[in-house]
Amino acid sequence: MSGETILGRRPVEILARAALRAATALVLAYIAMPLALVVWLSFMAGEIMVVPPEGYSLRWYGVAWNQDQLRSGFVTSLWVAAVATTLGLLVTVPASFALARGRFPGREAVLQLLMSPLIVPGIVIGASIYVFLVQVEIETGLPLAGSAWGIVVAHLLLTVPWCVRLVTANLVGVNRSVEEAALSLGASPLVTALTVTLPMIWPGLVAAAVFGFVVSFGNIEVSLFLVAPGQTTLPIAILQYLQWKIDPTIAAVSVAQIVLIGAALVATSRITNLGKVV
Repeated sequence: MSGETILGRRPVEILARAALRAATALVLAYIAMPLALVVWLSFMAGEIMVVPPEGYSLRWYGVAWNQDQLRSGFVTSLWVAAVATTLGLLVTVPASFALARGRFPGREAVLQLLMSPLIVPGIVIGASIYVFLVQVEIETGLPLAGSAWGIVVAHLLLTVPWCVRLVTANLVGVNRSVEEAALSLGASPLVTALTVTLPMIWPGLVAAAVFGFVVSFGNIEVSLFLVAPGQTTLPIAILQYLQWKIDPTIAAVSVAQIVLIGAALVATSRITNLGKVV
């Protein structure tokens, strides 16, 4: 009877696994379908999407590169994301050490405060920062509203939660005995942090930098409130372009973004195991 039960269960288990794999494949195909459609559209020769297509061409990538507004927006987004990510790491690494190592009143409240930009809508963050910068400009005369540094400050808030979450998680997993050994040998806490702890959590730092950069580079809600006339980021340039034209140029720009972000993630996965870090 026991052998019959086992034999009877085996086909059921095989069918269940096959059904699970099929369902997983369908979900992945559904998620990847928009990306495949954008890539396909970027290679179409005609300006209007027709099926079957008139032909295939790379000309839309050249058109995208020759658009001054898109090229300028790309450079601005790249600069803002790089600076905001760098400042985000400089701010959150000490904060993460305090949160992971310290035991002080209000620790959880500070952690939730640093993570709060994840739950606040981006349009609320953008409007609030714009009002704040205008008020500071009125009081001090500093030209913050509409400046590049105003956008950087706003994007800094977007990178902080990712940096705090990843760096703190990696600090919690560090073997404290290694740090204690360095301290017992005469190293100061600062030297121990710089020469022992940071090298052990560098995969988390790399992952934090990549995720912070991606979030800042693709943001549009916050940037809409803070760009000055004649200044734009890539997401805003794409939105403005679509107001007047509908052709595969934006699909080509989107593919370039996908390739850039995908390359960053692949390079990061080569350096560290993102599954364990995140």
